Amino acid sequence: MFQTNEVRRCGYLYPCFSYLYAKTEKPLALVEIGTSAGLQLFWDKYSYSYNTGKVYGNLKSNVRITSEYQGEKVPPFSLSSPSVSHRYGLDLHINDVTNPEDKKWLEALIWPEHHERRALFNKAASYVNKKEAVFIEGDGVSLLPELIKQIPNSSMICVFHTHVANQIPDTLKYQLQETIRNFGQIRNIAHIYNNMWDRDLHIDSYINGIEKTEIAAETDGHGRWFSWKL
Repeated sequence: MFQTNEVRRCGYLYPCFSYLYAKTEKPLALVEIGTSAGLQLFWDKYSYSYNTGKVYGNLKSNVRITSEYQGEKVPPFSLSSPSVSHRYGLDLHINDVTNPEDKKWLEALIWPEHHERRALFNKAASYVNKKEAVFIEGDGVSLLPELIKQIPNSSMICVFHTHVANQIPDTLKYQLQETIRNFGQIRNIAHIYNNMWDRDLHIDSYINGIEKTEIAAETDGHGRWFSWKL
């Protein structure tokens, strides 16, 4: 199954990471399962515009993610991007946007008439820096336990994936959740995901030994809008 990189989904991930950072005030260690080319791993490098009249994130970025939040609840947008300490991208096949052939292939997966998505993809691709991220090919669920052990306690671990879990067998989904739950007994960790058991965007967090399983938002598949629930 081919993984596209829908950069605009960072629009609803940004308040999730802002929410978790506010709770711990620790730098975030990012682990993305089904990362493909890793464009979402660099969400803190982008700027964000919602229906608030303000701009958030990295104000110097030439990538502007636009999304609309709906409903009465205002998402927790950090004015500046939360601090990131580590970036790990896991996938059965890593697409390398620094390789012209891989980049052209990923562009080809974007519908021809979606010119805005293609332009955003190309801008975001320029922020992928292999010196700032570790990309590992393999089964992300199996790789996760040893990877987590390498991350210092000074970081808040954020395991995340969007529109990937529907491709994961149920046995591995349960294994993934059990792994995160077990580590949550001894350190701060969160799991951000959708399309796993339902379409909602979930945050399962374990902070200072306290477990919370929350529905964060209802989202559009391409990130054009979301309805915040927390």
